[in-house]
Amino acid sequence: MARTVYCVKLKRELPGLDAPPFPGELGLRIYEHVSAEAYRMWGQHATILINHYGLHPVDPETRKFLRKEMEEFFFNDDTEMPEGWIDPSDPRAPARKGGGPRKK
Repeated sequence: MARTVYCVKLKRELPGLDAPPFPGELGLRIYEHVSAEAYRMWGQHATILINHYGLHPVDPETRKFLRKEMEEFFFNDDTEMPEGWIDPSDPRAPARKGGGPRKK
């Protein structure tokens, strides 16, 4: 049976992570208070941040930034999307790179 946690992000009891996502105090805090579903949501949010700001995940400054953003994402109710970010499904979003449909 999966362990459950009261998820601070989604505000309800949900299946938790199988293990802390990484060593240290923040990893343990996430393990104890964040659901597996919310942790998957973080992965999507982190991808948005990386792409929006053109970050390089191996860069120590990027890792520091993402760690701070992760803590905000899980433990602060006022988490926001990056300034200027537009959801790609929004009709106002610019066309994606790669041009139009393939010519026959």
